[in-house]
Amino acid sequence: SSPAFLSAPLARAPVRAAGLTATSFARPLAVPAARRAAVAPRTAVVTTTAHCDEEHGPLVGSKAPEFSVTSVFDQDFATTKLGDYKGKYVVLFFYPLDFTFVCPTEITAFSDRHAEFAAINTEILGCSVDSEFAHLAWLQTARDEGGLGKLNYPLLADLKRQVAKAYGVLSPDGVALRGLFIIDKEGAVQHATRINLAFGRSVEETLSTLQAIQFTQENPDEVCPAGWKPGDVTMKPTPSGSKEYFKAL
Repeated sequence: SSPAFLSAPLARAPVRAAGLTATSFARPLAVPAARRAAVAPRTAVVTTTAHCDEEHGPLVGSKAPEFSVTSVFDQDFATTKLGDYKGKYVVLFFYPLDFTFVCPTEITAFSDRHAEFAAINTEILGCSVDSEFAHLAWLQTARDEGGLGKLNYPLLADLKRQVAKAYGVLSPDGVALRGLFIIDKEGAVQHATRINLAFGRSVEETLSTLQAIQFTQENPDEVCPAGWKPGDVTMKPTPSGSKEYFKAL
């Protein structure tokens, strides 16, 4: 059966770009076959260097799969490549579909705190299996009408589902689970989560995890205990170091 979040009627939104003048359901299958064929060659190019499966093991600690996809940012189409962000940290998060319910709460929450991520050399990328046209329509819909309004980071169009598959988040229903990956400035995955569809993620937790990753990479002889925040006491990863940490509590 279909996921619960798909059981309600999808919102209709006017698509005001790329020659689409009629109202359209904001789902990948709502794009006419001729239009899908026209955009398919530029939708996604993925070089899979690691998989999240039993054969290849988890992505954490491995090079992140490269991709080059059509994206929407600042009311326009662009091409987004993971390789373009080398030297920066990347928070790549997947969500199921445009014009749904939990998804806009996450997407706008990340956008509202984008400056905090940018301040620590990090870019945010959102990704779903929708087309760039659906993304644009959702961005052109006001937040109080179920839309996104202006976002401070790109939304990636993974219409062929290649990126979701490469990162191990493609569900049997053909949509992405709520996967989130933190990729370091050398292109390695340092953090990965996959959760089910009915509940959203915490921007605060993502930011705290990112800060801990950056700290430990800059200070390789120290580790961060649970609940660590910048300025808190860390721990030396030795028996004597852990005893010293717990004595100080």
